[in-house]
Amino acid sequence: MEPIYTAVATSLGDGRNGSAATSDGSLQVELTVPVEMGGPGGATNPEQLFALGYAACFHSALKGQGKALRIPVEDSAVTAEVGIGKLENGGFGLAVTLRIELGGVSIEDARKVAEAAHQVCPYSNATRGNVEVKLDVEVG
Repeated sequence: MEPIYTAVATSLGDGRNGSAATSDGSLQVELTVPVEMGGPGGATNPEQLFALGYAACFHSALKGQGKALRIPVEDSAVTAEVGIGKLENGGFGLAVTLRIELGGVSIEDARKVAEAAHQVCPYSNATRGNVEVKLDVEVG
């Protein structure tokens, strides 16, 4: 694959208890371990950042696939829930639920466009076969 764009970010400090910034200076964040994982909380964490990126990327894919399939995706939202937990091998893994809300379409069309988006979204392609990703599609 020949990259069209490459994002560059650097983590400083103690990883999950430190800071991170993009090379262009457009994003700088303080990081802490969540309270649920024994940390102090009070700042963002890598799972939240992953959830933000996945939600935005999937939403763009959803809009694009809606156009391609001629299914209107004007009234829409995507929420990514990213969980972290221990794996059987002692390491840690992620699990993702994408909550996809579409208005003005049938549940069948909503599922069709969501599945199509899941096939083209770079985050979905990066996680496929390695991270459990559930699609929860709702219409309203």
